[in-house]
Amino acid sequence: MSDNFSEKKISWWIIGLLIFMHITGLSVTIMEPDGALYAGIAKYMVQHHDYLNLFADGQEWLDKPHFPFWMMALSYQIFGFTTFAYKLPAFLFLMMGVYFTYRFAFDLYGDKVARWSVCILLTAEHLVISSTDVRAEPYLTGLIIGAVYLLYRRRLLLGALLTACAVMTKGPFALVPVGCAIAGQYIFTKQWRELFHWRWLVVGVLVLVFITPELFALYQQFDAHPEKVVFGRTGVSGIRFFFWDSQFGRFMNMGPIRGSGDPLFFFHTVLWAFLPWSVMLYAAVVQFIRQRKAAVEFYCISGALSTFLLFSMSKFQLPHYLNIIFPFFAILTAQYILSLNKPKFFVITQRVIMSVMAVAIVGLWALYRPQINYVFVGLIAGVMVLFFVVKEERVFFRMCLMSVVLNLFLNGMFYPDVLGYQSGSSAAFYANEHLRGGAVCMYKENSYAFNFYLDAPVLRSDTLMQVPVLLYTTREAMDSLKVRGRDCEVLKSFPRFPVTKLDGEFVNFYTRKRAVGERLLVLVK
Repeated sequence: MSDNFSEKKISWWIIGLLIFMHITGLSVTIMEPDGALYAGIAKYMVQHHDYLNLFADGQEWLDKPHFPFWMMALSYQIFGFTTFAYKLPAFLFLMMGVYFTYRFAFDLYGDKVARWSVCILLTAEHLVISSTDVRAEPYLTGLIIGAVYLLYRRRLLLGALLTACAVMTKGPFALVPVGCAIAGQYIFTKQWRELFHWRWLVVGVLVLVFITPELFALYQQFDAHPEKVVFGRTGVSGIRFFFWDSQFGRFMNMGPIRGSGDPLFFFHTVLWAFLPWSVMLYAAVVQFIRQRKAAVEFYCISGALSTFLLFSMSKFQLPHYLNIIFPFFAILTAQYILSLNKPKFFVITQRVIMSVMAVAIVGLWALYRPQINYVFVGLIAGVMVLFFVVKEERVFFRMCLMSVVLNLFLNGMFYPDVLGYQSGSSAAFYANEHLRGGAVCMYKENSYAFNFYLDAPVLRSDTLMQVPVLLYTTREAMDSLKVRGRDCEVLKSFPRFPVTKLDGEFVNFYTRKRAVGERLLVLVK
């Protein structure tokens, strides 16, 4: 009894520490391109009191649905145009996903599997990254597992509402993990009456009703104005894009936004995205399939694998797409680990991964050499003390603590230093402090971070405006102005690197200068 109490007590402390680890990402500067783009779109909403039309770069924007932008706009109204305000709603939806993961796993497998599922979910590396580089996935992670759990518990109204919010976040394909999780359970257990029960028709009608704000917004911006030029043509239907082009068009590579898919892309993406549990996940799926006749439930495997296979067949693939099914992965993995009679494979595998992570932290610090943040050094030291103190279920909990060490290092020292090379945000911070109130023109250069962070009007032009004018631009553009006889004064130079596309040359302290470009704040008189 005491041993069980000790394990339970430790696990809740670990969960609290893992949530804190995610919180440390809320203050990290918003990254370009996607995060800063989305932040700027919601900022435009609030500034212009326009919550139906989406604008980016001064143009009509038709790509993602409205729901995350409405949440960001609400947060801006309360907290202002800050990094924290942008990331807070996504964090809250992610925590909602953590709660529903616990509740779902508890109902299916019991308390210990539920707690370990939460630990695994919170340490899955790409989910941690998504708390720092926030896009739509934290919203979806919470909404999808929440919808599945509520529908499983027959709470149809709330389940349909969360499903509709997921659709208004990513489009109709968000129905796949929700629908397949529920349908898969009934198909594999041969509950045909439940599969075709009238309640699912009610849920479908409710979802359609709840997505009407999205459809209305799209109609108002695009369908009611066929004269607007979008994707280089007129007569574009926002509603058609929402239901078809943004989903099936990308899937079949027939829409205005295209990619090039690889059927094995997500098989190897999981290896790093679900670290440090990816090997255990693969083993869990294999064992589940082999022993499916003895399975307790089929919700998780159905929701996860159907979505995984759909993404693998798609022609448009990005690593963060998988985050939305991590709650299912976490439950499957936790149940598998705790079902092992002889956990030797688990212990050896996790010790190897733990050692690799430790070497990676030291190696990255030595290679990159970020500026030391002594607060985070102290936090990391404290976690390392816990690492050697923990005795109960020591391999599992030590793995969680190693994840905390890694991500405290990333959020506290590595990312803040790297983002010093995001010239748009750096230039905006400088202008806010030293050039207060003056409009700045982005001349032959664009930066979503500059647009979001500057506390002044941001103009865009490829032709010089009436002087005097303050420009955010490149050295080449400034030199061309000098050739034309303009008087240009460089107020400040900022190092520039695309921070979401790190490479070896940039990470290496000795070769970084060769990889880094430059952007300028220039006063043209």
